[in-house]
Amino acid sequence: MALIKLQDKDSAEFKRLMQESFQFGYEEVFGKSDELILPEKDIDECLKKENSHAYVMKDNNEILGGVVLEINEKTQHNLLDFLFVNVHCQNKGIGQRIWSEIETLYPDTEIWETCTPYFDKRNIHFYVNRLEFHIVEFYNGKNPDEDWDENHPMQGQEMFKFKKIMKK
Repeated sequence: MALIKLQDKDSAEFKRLMQESFQFGYEEVFGKSDELILPEKDIDECLKKENSHAYVMKDNNEILGGVVLEINEKTQHNLLDFLFVNVHCQNKGIGQRIWSEIETLYPDTEIWETCTPYFDKRNIHFYVNRLEFHIVEFYNGKNPDEDWDENHPMQGQEMFKFKKIMKK
C-alpha cells in the first residue's frame, strides 16, 4: 500500500470513487437518492486551486482511497477538503493510514481544518475518535460559514467544523 500524488491517468477513477463514497455515506442515513451528493464540478474546483494537493492510496494499482488538501506554506494552517475510502475497502484502517501519511508528508503543519455534514456520524466518529480532531463550530442557518458565498456548494448545509492543532 502506498500514498502517491494523484496522476492524470487516475483522475477519473479517483473522482468516481470519491463520489461513490460520499453517496454511500449519504444513502446510509437517508436511503437511496437519485441526487448526486458530490458533483464532479465540486471536486474539480478543489483540485484546480493553486495550493491544492491530491493523493491516492493504492495497492497493486487499485485505488483504495484518496485525499485532497489545501496547503498554505506561509501560515501552515492547512485544509483537508476531501478524504475518502473506496466503499469496498472500508473498515480496514485505510482512512487512518492515509491520514497518518499526510501528517508525515506535512510535518510543519500547525493546524489542520476540515468540515463534514451534520448527519454523517461515521465521519464525525472518524475525525474525533480516530484522528483526534476537535469540533470547533456548527454551521447552520443561524451560523453560516462566513467564507462561503452563495455559490459555494455547501452554502446552507448544516456542517461541523473540525480542527486539529499539531504544534503549540
